[in-house]
Amino acid sequence: MEREDPRARLIQAGLNLIQQALSIFDRDLKLAVSNRQYRQMFDLPLELTQPGATFEDTIRFLVERGEYGEVEDTEAAVQSRVEQARTFQPHYMERTRSNGRTISVEGSPLQQGGWVTVYTDITDIKRQEGLLRARSAELSGQVFAHAERLSAANRELAAANAALEEAKRELTEMEARTRLVTEMMPAHIAHVGPDLRYTYSNRRLSSVMPGSLSEIVGFHVEEALGARNFARIEPGFHRARAGEANVFEITHDSSGRRIRIALTPDRGSDDTVRGVYVLSTDVTEEAQARAALGQAAKRELAAQLTSGLAHDFANLLTIIMGLQGRIERTEDLPPVAADLARATLAAARRGGTLLNRIAAISGPREVRPKPADIAVLLEELRLMAVPSLPEGLGLDIIVAGLAGQILIDAGSVQDALLNLILNARDAVGRQAGRIVVTARPVQETWLEIVVTDTGPGFSDEALRRGLEPFFTTKGGEGSGLGLSMIYDHIKLAGGTVKLANRPEGGARVTLRLPLRRAPESRSEPRLVLLVEDTHEIRADVREMLRALGHNVIETGSADEALELAKLQGIDIVLSDIGLPGPMSGLDLARTLLDQGTGADVRLMTALPPGDPMRAKAGRLPILTKPFTTAELSAFLSETETA
Repeated sequence: MEREDPRARLIQAGLNLIQQALSIFDRDLKLAVSNRQYRQMFDLPLELTQPGATFEDTIRFLVERGEYGEVEDTEAAVQSRVEQARTFQPHYMERTRSNGRTISVEGSPLQQGGWVTVYTDITDIKRQEGLLRARSAELSGQVFAHAERLSAANRELAAANAALEEAKRELTEMEARTRLVTEMMPAHIAHVGPDLRYTYSNRRLSSVMPGSLSEIVGFHVEEALGARNFARIEPGFHRARAGEANVFEITHDSSGRRIRIALTPDRGSDDTVRGVYVLSTDVTEEAQARAALGQAAKRELAAQLTSGLAHDFANLLTIIMGLQGRIERTEDLPPVAADLARATLAAARRGGTLLNRIAAISGPREVRPKPADIAVLLEELRLMAVPSLPEGLGLDIIVAGLAGQILIDAGSVQDALLNLILNARDAVGRQAGRIVVTARPVQETWLEIVVTDTGPGFSDEALRRGLEPFFTTKGGEGSGLGLSMIYDHIKLAGGTVKLANRPEGGARVTLRLPLRRAPESRSEPRLVLLVEDTHEIRADVREMLRALGHNVIETGSADEALELAKLQGIDIVLSDIGLPGPMSGLDLARTLLDQGTGADVRLMTALPPGDPMRAKAGRLPILTKPFTTAELSAFLSETETA
């Protein structure tokens, strides 16, 4: 049996103490609640006072008993009252029952559907009114009739007020719930009037667009967002006020975040636009991912278009170089012919270099962001770049606000910056000057690296076409692939490249990459089984692991590793892919996983990312050699790939 709810018993006991009879029917015209006076007043059978009893059955019982006087058609009378009940309208009436008692019936609809009705025995009140009427000789008939009408009107007004109060309470609760939901959403939700002044806003604007006001109700959109941001949004508001819903994206001026804005017309009952609803969301990470995917798709298409041509061209270059080599080795070759042969060979070699660069742009490439310290990375860049700079050309590196490690493809960034420094060197020429590399965060969203020089700057054509493949201002000495390769690397990582000139003279190249702080590596020591056949590499990796606080067991073969892996407490197995003997590191990893080892199995290799042997590893985590201690720490701290 179901346990009776003590709260329900408490409510029922309270209802039974009310002097009036009470009933509540739901939207399906079934009894939900009634009190004892309801049954006693109408002398109802028990089954008609239980929850679930239908209003139709109750009315039929009362009609058949003569509660409503003489009725010619019982079913018609029942259906008439049922249809009236379905309208759920507030009502007040008084009627004399078949037993001579007079009752008032006061009904109020409920917000959830259905209604509550209170029945009051007013027989004594009516008797007093009758006595007053009998003595009305001393009273004005008109005053007495007015008093009666006023009394009835007051009772009807009280019923209507009760319904309005219930509706007001429901609306207040609904508004509170709606406001709570809008405040919890990670988006800015607002409404502006026809004059573009905010009439409603949640408090999320400053989190979506940093630097904006928080309390903006009553402000004009331009005041809240700033003139430059408003200029980007204003055309959308014009379309929305004209009745056209529209969605677009802008780059927020001060933070650099990508914001998606949806503007929806607020139409009145006469279809006129009374304002605009605004929904603004931060889609910076989505935009970065879209940019990276788009660049990868373009690279794949370029690879498909150029692979066949590059293959045939490489074969032709091989034939040309072979023939020219034979000509160059011919005895008694005239000097002019020897010079032509050497020039032809040089051109063929340059063609081969050009093919390699095209392959680097269009071929598959893996972006491998790893934890790196920007200050250390740029200091290493200084060491590589300074020897190639002429005397009188200085290199300044400035790092601000980038303490700690961030996730970045350090190799690609260094290659890009070195290329830009060498381009700046060529632009400055033999005169004295300076190259400045500045790195800083932008609103914790972007890593911005700016390279400036004191040269002549970009020409108008270079500003328009500088990022296009094969465009060069160096004549026959340039391939035109330097800046386009930088653009390719940065776009593949979800970033942007901008070319500009400094007001005081010189070029300015701005690289922006997604700024992602590196997670802290695990500090607790773990037991690592290191499998590496080269003694020198094994010693280096062992020292890295110990520097990270881990304990190390090491071996040079897969067979010994299988035996050592049976020891209790092994947390990580880190193995090279290429091992001597019949079992490779891949075979070792699969065997350990098949045996149900509790250790985290990971691999390392010097093979390039596109090597078929690496592809056989599937989803096993792989660390590419060479690597630093920080990269090893981040690799071991990554979530295990199932």
